[in-house]
This record gives sequence, structure tokens and C-alpha cells, in this order.
Amino acid sequence: MNEIIHYFETIPSLHRALILAGGITFFWLIETVKPLFILKYEKWKHAGINIFFTITSIVVNFLMAFILLWTSNWTADNHFGILQLASGINPWIFLIIGLLLLDLIGAYLVHFVEHKVKFLWRFHLVHHSDLWVDTTTANRHHPGESVIRFVFTTLAVVIVGAPMWMVFLYQSASVVLSQFNHANVSLPVTIDKMLSYIIVSPDMHKVHHHYVLPHTDSNYGNIFSIWDRLFGTFSTIKREDIVYGIDTHMEVDKNNSVTNLLKIPFQKKQSFEKQ
Repeated sequence: MNEIIHYFETIPSLHRALILAGGITFFWLIETVKPLFILKYEKWKHAGINIFFTITSIVVNFLMAFILLWTSNWTADNHFGILQLASGINPWIFLIIGLLLLDLIGAYLVHFVEHKVKFLWRFHLVHHSDLWVDTTTANRHHPGESVIRFVFTTLAVVIVGAPMWMVFLYQSASVVLSQFNHANVSLPVTIDKMLSYIIVSPDMHKVHHHYVLPHTDSNYGNIFSIWDRLFGTFSTIKREDIVYGIDTHMEVDKNNSVTNLLKIPFQKKQSFEKQ
């Protein structure tokens, strides 16, 4: 445990970048060899659009990182937060509790709220507008959504009282697992189902990208699937019935234009009501 703590306390930015790039490359190769769906799209062009949004997310988080660091240090200095009250417990239990709570507040909660608050949904819609979900879709977030998610991550650090090493560990795991559950990979149904009892599996998350309700508003989990099962937001659908996208924004040209995607949250004439 001490080695893990030390590594993530001092993890170089290069290593974090390699985790992100390595994950995309790894799942990109797998989905090329054994895809779930034969998607009829220009894979490189599609990746270029999504990588653009990946870069903007990195920039937003880099520019605001000092806030997260200050917040984590403040909770430690003032013994504030849930984990600060449990500092004497077994370190592995301490880690598991921390990761679960960071996932609940910093990922599940913000995702749920983005679907329920119309103003926030406008930003999150860019992620759902992808008609060809693959591993690059994981980081397809409007810069405005990156700010929204950063705010909730900071809130999670305050409530949880998470040390910075745990935040970096969570974010690293989140990047890889998000790339995994968005990847256009075909796992045996039984294995996918077994995984879904612990983590968000590819089939489980693909349901969330189905283009109509009620499935669009379900399976909000990021790493752990427990929250959807606990709060009644878990749903299933057969693989062959999944249609990617969002019913209000199904135009291929508009959903593959960076300029239009950046404008989506501010477009007044387009209907944003999910059917």
C-alpha cells in the first residue's frame, strides 16, 4: 500500500498522459480485431473529433488542477471529510471506501444531475451525440462539461476528505475503465454480465448510449455498478437492439463537426427534449 500511495503522490504528468494514451491505443486495437458492432464510419476522422475533446478536457483540468490540490490539502489540514474520521482503519478498507465515495459523488451524481437539469444536459448532450460509440467516445466531453465535472470532483474531495494520491489513483482508474466500457468490444455475454455486478461493463454502458428513453436515463455509473443497482437506475437491453445517439440530434454531418458540437449547448432552436 505504501508503494501505491508514494507512486500516486508523485505521479508525473507524463505517466498520467501515458495511461490515457495507452488505454485508447490498447482498446482501439482490440475493437479493431474483435468489434461488437461493424460500425460504418470513418474511424480515423471520428477519432480525431473525439481526441479534440479529449485534449480540451485535459487543458481544462490542467488549468484548474491547483484548486483540486488546494482543496485536498485543506481537508487534510482541517481534518474535514468522511475519510478524515476514518484515518485509523485498515488502509485497504480506507482505499476502497474512498474510491467508492469519489465514484458516487464525483461521477454517478454529476452524471445523474446532468441528465436531469436541462442547462447541464445541453453540455452533456455532446457526449451522447456520438453515433458510433467506441473507445474514443469516453473522453468526448464539451469543455463546458469538463468544468461541470471538475466542480463535482472538487465537491467529492471536500465531502470525502480524499488525499490527493487517492484522487490521482481514482482518476487513472476512471480513464481506463471508461475507455473499456465505451470500447466497441465483444465480450462473451456471461462474462460481461458477471463483470457488471462489480464494475460498469461494456454492455451495461452501451445501454446508456441507446438513443431513446428510458435507457438513455439509466446506467449512470462510471467505475462501480453498485450505484445504479442501489438507486434503481439500472437497465438492460439486448445488444442487437442498441442504436447509438440521442433522438433529438441524429444528423450525421452535425454530429461530426467540431464547430457544431461546440455550439450545441448554446443553440436555441434545436429541441433538447428526449423522447
